[in-house]
This record gives sequence, structure tokens and C-alpha cells, in this order.
Amino acid sequence: MPADVLAPSDLKRGREVELTLEAFADRGKSLARVAGPDGGRGYVVFVAGAVPGDRVRARVFKRKKGFAEARLLEVLDPSDLRTEPRCEYFEACGGCKWQHVQYPAQLAMKGEAAVSALARAGLDLGAADVRPPLGAAGHDGSGGTYFYRNKMEFSFSAMRWLTDWEVASGEELDKRFALGLHVPGRFDKVLDLKACYLQSEWSARLVNGVRAFAKRHHWAPLHPREHTGFLKILALRTPAHTDDRMVNLVTSHHDPERMAAFAEFLRAEFPEVTTFVNTVNSGVAQTAFGEAVHTVFGPGVVRDRIGPHTFEIASNAFFQTNTVAAEALYAVAKDFANLKATDVVYDLYCGAGTISLFVADAVEKVVGVELVEEAVENARASAAANGVSNCTFVAGDMLELFKPDLVDEHGRPDVLIVDPPRAGMHPKVVGQIAHLRPERIVYVSCNPQTQARDLAMLQEAAAYTIEAVQPVDLFPHTHHVENVVGLRLA
Repeated sequence: MPADVLAPSDLKRGREVELTLEAFADRGKSLARVAGPDGGRGYVVFVAGAVPGDRVRARVFKRKKGFAEARLLEVLDPSDLRTEPRCEYFEACGGCKWQHVQYPAQLAMKGEAAVSALARAGLDLGAADVRPPLGAAGHDGSGGTYFYRNKMEFSFSAMRWLTDWEVASGEELDKRFALGLHVPGRFDKVLDLKACYLQSEWSARLVNGVRAFAKRHHWAPLHPREHTGFLKILALRTPAHTDDRMVNLVTSHHDPERMAAFAEFLRAEFPEVTTFVNTVNSGVAQTAFGEAVHTVFGPGVVRDRIGPHTFEIASNAFFQTNTVAAEALYAVAKDFANLKATDVVYDLYCGAGTISLFVADAVEKVVGVELVEEAVENARASAAANGVSNCTFVAGDMLELFKPDLVDEHGRPDVLIVDPPRAGMHPKVVGQIAHLRPERIVYVSCNPQTQARDLAMLQEAAAYTIEAVQPVDLFPHTHHVENVVGLRLA
């Protein structure tokens, strides 16, 4: 039934409908509006994979009081915002769901999403400098929208997902071995990727080589339901600004003989690899972290640069996944902080200290605070290696550390930079910030919704004015966006 004559009561589960998509929505979906109970067009239908301007045929699979969700079946009349996806696995893979959307439209949507999250939280942006979103800039000549990641984790699985075109090919395919990325919503099923446009052409060649090697030697992949198998994850680091290359093979146990054979294979077939480590993860979690890390050859780390500083990155260390875009992100944060040579800066949730070191040359002192001890050790080592002497890094829980004792020891902050995880800040940490009342705050966030929540709480407790807002795209072809907000005490 066409959308212009639909009512919410028509949107029963299992029913096929025609919809015209009007706008982007959260998490990469698009929305159509149908007539509400009062005759208005307030009832929303979300469709993943559709683009504003599309006329589609879709099947309803969820219906709630205020919205419905429908699964895209056919594009009847494509939007002008559409483009041809580059990757043959696009429809099945969850790695980059927006390849079918022209990049300028992606960028505009991300900017709108970041700003609207702040507005919905009741934050006053009337006097703020709300800037257009910064697009990705890459080091591979593609403009940054492909091959932009410096780290990828490819999963092994004994439960391979076959695409529609693989099934239609009629080929006899090995369903018991896959090396690639998970199908969205499935912890067990993995696409056996022969190509991927997220990291580099070199990494795709290496994935294919590792697959062939493992199958030739009959090394069993993880069976995610039976919790058997030797191979779990192949994690690759390819820094943007150096020629270092790391291979991290995550296995269920350490087998020195197998690791020696794999090292020989890498040296012969992929001599560009500068270090090979073996992470042992004997648990059931499908992660690249484990109880032991064995360096088989090379230094066990790779190096990359952000600004003038070089960072050593271990296999389990956090480092911004898009190096080049991270430089742009940090430059915005530094600009918004309006730094002075006499400033004391606190960098909360500092991770490996990348932002701390990035701003250190402009201020008197930086104090980085981070929960993960290994990240703090990395930050200290990077500061020493780069000759930065005005950064101090403190490890511990933010709730316990960010108190008067810390300020008494290191000085009252003139500027606070916060870059918390997706969940945002604990309300008590927001309260502690409001109590300290630093003159300037820069909030860097990978989740505009939790950023908006935290800023609303902050403004309730202290008189901060939003001076500037800058969305930054670190992850093209996904719905994710970073947002930087600069505030000043009124």
C-alpha cells in the first residue's frame, strides 16, 4: 500500500508497504512518515539500507506505539543521493553500511546528527560557532573515504556465512572455514572476505595469504558455539606515517612450533611485516585481548605519528583508528581550548596520551588521567621518547582520582579536555568538573547523544556557554561521527 494512504494501523508485522524515505535517522537508517491518528504525519517508519528520496517496497517487522521498522525489499525509485557501492560484500557485511550513499550526503547527515543531539538536549547553540562537518582526509590518495583504518581485526570461524551471490554461483564452497568480518547481528557467522576497502590493499592480500596458509596446514578456526578451534582473530596494524606493519595472530593457546612456521611464512611471503605477535586468548570471548602476548619477531610494537610526535603502539594499545582524521580532530580540540603558555591542562580519559602530547607545546603543564594502567605506561613512554617533559600521567578510576587531592598535587586546571568512551561521563564526574569550574572545557566525543546528556548536566550545575561545535568524520561509510564542543565559563 502506498505511504501517502497508510495509517499506523496498516503497518502490521509481515505486511509489505511502499514508502518514500524523507530523512536520515539514527544508526544509519532512514525514515518515512505516515498519517498519524490525528491526521498528521507524525508516525515514523525506519528502514535500514534506504536513502532519503528513495521510493521502496519494504516489509514491516516491528511495530510500536510511536514508530515501526521495515526491512528493505526493493528500491522502486532510487534517490539522487545513491551511489554504487564499491565492495561486493556490501549488502551482507556490517563493516561499512553507507557505501551506497554519496559521501557529501553522509557528511551532511553526520553534521546534522551531532548538532541535533545537542539541540534535543535543550542546549542553547544560538551564540555558538556551529561549523560544517570536517570530512575524512586519507593518506592513500582516495580522499580518505576508503583504506583509512590503521587497524583491523578479522575473525576466524568454522561457521561461514554465504552471500546470495555465492549461493547462486553453484560453486562447492567450504562452509567450515571463514576469515573475515561478522555478519551484522550474528556473533557466530563470518563472511569469508577476499577483498576489503577499510584498511589497505596490502592487508587484504595478507588476509588471503593467511587463509590459504591456515587451510593448507589444517589449522582449525574457532567454532563459536562449540568453543573449539585454534585460530581466533587476525589483527593487523598498518600505521599511516611509517612503514611498520604488525600481524597479531590470536589463538586459543600458544604453540611455539606453529608460530615458528607462521613466522617463516610471513618472512617469505610478506616481508613488509616488521613485527609478529601471538596473543593467547583461552576464554570464550571473541576479542583480540588475552592472558598472554608472545612477540615472535620484531619489536612487538609499531610506530605512528600524530602531529610532531611519534607513538609506539603495542598490540593491545588504544590508538585512534584513523590517524590522519585524528590529527584533524586534535587540531580542532587544541583550537577550541584557546591555549595559553601559562595554562594547566587536565586531559581526562587520556588513553595513551595522544591529545596530551598534542597540546603540550602550547601550555605550561598537562595532567593526563586514565583508568587503564597499560595505556598510562604507553603515554609516559611516548612522552619520554618525544622529549616532552611537561606531561604527567596518572592511572586510576576517574571517580576516585578526580578529587581535591589531585588538584592540590598538580594545580587547578585552566582548561579541561575530556574524551570519554561511548557511554560518556559518570554524573559524579560531571559534578566534580562543575565544582572545579575550569575556565575552558573541550569535550571530544564519539557519541553525540551521551555528550549532549553530559553537557546538559554540566550547564545545570555551572554557568558554561557553548562557544563552538565541530563534527569530524573519522569513519566514512558508517553512521559514526566525532563531535568537538568548546565551552567557556560565563
